Amino acid sequence: SGIERFEAAALDAARDGLAALARVEHAGTQEPADERGLVVRAAVPVLDEQGAVLALLDGGVLLNRNYRPVDEIRDLVYGPGTLLPGAIGTVTLFLDDLRVSTNVPLHAGERALGTRVSPEVRRQVLEHGERWLGRAFVVNAWYLSAYAPLLDVHGERIGMLYTGFLEAPYRQAWDDAAGALIGACLLADALLGALALWLARSLFRPLERLLAVTRAVRSGATGARALPGPGRDELAELAREFDAMLDRLAQHEHELETAAQALERTVAERTEDLRRQNARLAETVAELAEARQRLLTTEQLAALGTLAAGVAHEINNPLAVLLGNLDVMVAELGEAAAPVQVEIDLAVAQVERIRRIVRGLLDYARPQRQPLGGCVADLPALFEETLLLAGHSVQGGGVMIQRDWQARQAVRIGAPELQQVLLNLIVNALQALGGRGRLWLTTADKQGRVVLVVADDGPGIEARDLPRVFDPFFTTRTSGTGLGLAVSFAIVRRHGGEITIGTRPGGGCLVTVCLPALEAAGCKSGADSPSCALASPSPSLSCRESDR
Repeated sequence: SGIERFEAAALDAARDGLAALARVEHAGTQEPADERGLVVRAAVPVLDEQGAVLALLDGGVLLNRNYRPVDEIRDLVYGPGTLLPGAIGTVTLFLDDLRVSTNVPLHAGERALGTRVSPEVRRQVLEHGERWLGRAFVVNAWYLSAYAPLLDVHGERIGMLYTGFLEAPYRQAWDDAAGALIGACLLADALLGALALWLARSLFRPLERLLAVTRAVRSGATGARALPGPGRDELAELAREFDAMLDRLAQHEHELETAAQALERTVAERTEDLRRQNARLAETVAELAEARQRLLTTEQLAALGTLAAGVAHEINNPLAVLLGNLDVMVAELGEAAAPVQVEIDLAVAQVERIRRIVRGLLDYARPQRQPLGGCVADLPALFEETLLLAGHSVQGGGVMIQRDWQARQAVRIGAPELQQVLLNLIVNALQALGGRGRLWLTTADKQGRVVLVVADDGPGIEARDLPRVFDPFFTTRTSGTGLGLAVSFAIVRRHGGEITIGTRPGGGCLVTVCLPALEAAGCKSGADSPSCALASPSPSLSCRESDR
């Protein structure tokens, strides 16, 4: 048993006029009618008592234009309650791709007999033998459809079986559900918005009161308060704390006014004393300037040691007077010295700096008498402090300073001595730049030593002057004593280091200082401790090679 495709002649041979019953006109085209038939056929043998075949009983049912099978399949598949109202279930039998039996409506009361399936469905089902499931436009409406190939008794594809139902009711149900969901969301948003507005108003009212009080206080009002409500929430607590803060501010303001009046009286009393002390300080500074002028104009002495001792003697006396007067002034002024405490501290620091310079002259003259000790671990900080001391030389902002801190080891030298060396080098570079140019400050570790580089892009030093730059009293400028590089040279050499001056590639001056290195973890800055002791550096290590 199975389904077979009969040609017109075979149909008429089976029964006269059967081909005419199977005739199906092609809907909407001029093609000739198709008289082939799609037949459900069965054949059984007729046996005698001995089991021998006497005959064959062969019969079949023509499916063309036979609506009973498709209607029964439709009623079986799409029973009551299986579809939404209005969702029509349909079944179709195809001979090849031609509808020969269907309950798909073409018009009211007319079935879509003789219509064809789409090329896409034909290709997938008839040519490839695969089922097709999906949304399809069937005759005149969209259906959710399924197509399967029909095979004859020999396994050949001779047609298709289709079933499907209208999509429109399900699309409408989807739209209705989506509309209901959107409406519910909008309603929920409206309710949440109203709730948020209510919460915001309850939150903003106390904040608005706080803002109004803040503006009133800023405008000078003294009695404005937030006045919190009876609640115990965070905003009420904030308002109470805010009012308490305003009360404390008012009390402090009254105390400040009283203290200011007392301070005015004290300042008036101390002003005259300060004027007298300033006059004495001016006389001392004038004496120091006169001594410095004598030092600049004195001819070079034959013995540098005698000169250094004499300079130290002449300068230390007025410095002692300065320090003594500053101590007396601070003691006399007491708290009234607070407005000028920064200037007093600066004056003391500069006096100490002068004393270090004098001590440097003595160190240069008698290096063998000075004990070694101390170390510096934070080189960047020392550089920055030195830049502050030399700040008057970079006023105007025309000098661009580039820093490159690569050294990780400490140096075996006291911080005051190293700062004096760096201050001399940086001031020389800044003076060479004349307020405009570029200054490079670099540190690096190199073979057990620390290299410090100070370079500038100024006019540089002429080749004929390079051999004499470390000579005492040698200078190429109209101002200056010519002792800065000489003292720096003596300090560096005394600590086992080297200092060289050369020409920077691209123009300018390049000063390189090499000092013995010490692990930073073992450095106790400013202390003459065993941790700062280091063997003398190898004489084979040269710092004359620049890292730039």
